[in-house]
Amino acid sequence: MRLARFEFEGRPGFGVVNGNRVFGPAASGATFEEWLLRPPAAAALTGEGMPLQAVTLLPPLLEPANRIFALGWSYLSHQEETDHKKDPFPFFFLKDAQSLVGQGASIRRPRLSETFDFEGEFAVVIGKSGRHIPEDQALEHVAGYSILMDGSVREWQKHSVTAGKNFDASSAYGPWIVTRDEISDPHDLRLTTRLNDQVVQDAGTGTLAWRISYLIHYCSSFTKLRTGDVISTGTPGGVGSKRTPPLWLKPGDKLEVEVSGIGTLFNTVREEGSGEPG
Repeated sequence: MRLARFEFEGRPGFGVVNGNRVFGPAASGATFEEWLLRPPAAAALTGEGMPLQAVTLLPPLLEPANRIFALGWSYLSHQEETDHKKDPFPFFFLKDAQSLVGQGASIRRPRLSETFDFEGEFAVVIGKSGRHIPEDQALEHVAGYSILMDGSVREWQKHSVTAGKNFDASSAYGPWIVTRDEISDPHDLRLTTRLNDQVVQDAGTGTLAWRISYLIHYCSSFTKLRTGDVISTGTPGGVGSKRTPPLWLKPGDKLEVEVSGIGTLFNTVREEGSGEPG
């Protein structure tokens, strides 16, 4: 089941994407948080739905409550291209919801730097909240899986990870959340990033340096994970900054991150306007 947040005729909503249609909740009191905890039955959906192309897909977050825990140097191929030795523990940083746009929206290249890079990532979405979650119970806390494109301003990342990873509207998340029951093994998926139809990243999630269950256990050791929180599992090798010459994102570029079993997150790149904040 594909759970999505959207905007329709200027109003926010949520629903289930089935084929080319979106079916919203039949009950007016239903919430997206309840759906993440317990996916809806068919009887809980409206009858005919609406065309998918009629809605604007939004990042599937419970704004502003959710945290995005993003993992660095998580794929062996990215460790190799960056000359980074494997850390004994995962390296996490936080992304702000304000840095994210949804499916089909334009991500903004900041006007302060041209060193704007791409990182395609596989994302884990928390359903049942918990603290000190044992590894052997960790996947029971997963609502589903999604895709994140971690836009990285490398020049500013040298100032701090927080600065380089959190420019407004520089990253993307979506297009929806695929519920856990549809992904039998999160370590048996393929992540492919395409820039202007050319493959720039391609890796199996089986080459992650840490298991999903361990990442959930680790994060829940220092904070209570809440419904809708996201653990973005980092990027494989192939990033633009490690190419010769570097391959930076520029206005007009088309960027796609595909994860097998989930779908494709599609965005274009535009220059940040001089009248825009951030």
